[in-house]
Amino acid sequence: MPLVSVVMPVYNSAATLGVAVRSVLNQTHSDLELLVTDDQSTDGSMDLITEFAWQDARVLPERAPEQGGAGRARNRAIKRARGDYVAFLDSDDMWLPEKTEKQLAFAAQATAPLTFTSYFKMDADYDGESTDWIPNGRVVRAREHVDYRAMLLQDHIGALTAMYDRSVLGTRLMPEMRKRQDYALWLSIMRDGADARGLAEPLAVYRAHQAGSLSSNKFSLVQYNWALYRDHEHLSVPRATRALAGAVWQSVRNSRI
Repeated sequence: MPLVSVVMPVYNSAATLGVAVRSVLNQTHSDLELLVTDDQSTDGSMDLITEFAWQDARVLPERAPEQGGAGRARNRAIKRARGDYVAFLDSDDMWLPEKTEKQLAFAAQATAPLTFTSYFKMDADYDGESTDWIPNGRVVRAREHVDYRAMLLQDHIGALTAMYDRSVLGTRLMPEMRKRQDYALWLSIMRDGADARGLAEPLAVYRAHQAGSLSSNKFSLVQYNWALYRDHEHLSVPRATRALAGAVWQSVRNSRI
């Protein structure tokens, strides 16, 4: 039974944190550890995490010494990981109960060190549990196979569904960037020669934020995507422009789901 290390950054997420944590602890594949890093929350999130840790030894909380953003919080958790696989879930999203079990089986069958799945979208005010989820028609479909070239044109991997094999890839950290660290990590893995495989079944649920928030306004991330293409991937201006156009198109398309 492979051990799965689940990485969860937290910042002022008390309203949704419980649902996210329980969706991990209720997985049918129970051999996991939940590495939670609180990024100096002020709303009682850390108290809630500590309570979960008292109830379930698989919850391993840590409070960041200073606020550093989601990327640094994730990296602090990744450095503590002991698992064979590293997976990711933000504190406002959730996994469906069989997500880990089915994705591990898929990864073994596909012999792929980086896998991801399709996922549902839910409204921002959804207050049910993962075990109560009723499938809807709002699905972001996973592409069957993604290589570095395809990934440059669009970020095909939903971070809440990604999982990588440490025995093959080693411990891979996210680059120190303010935004788009997850995208940069997938690109770096693929740049090193590992393609990604997508499982068609939706196994996670993404919380669509209210209009006007940073997360819902995808166009606000244009500058971060541009910096990623130019400074991290060292693309020429023409290639970076094409990649940025693909990223904008994907954001518009996914926002309609």
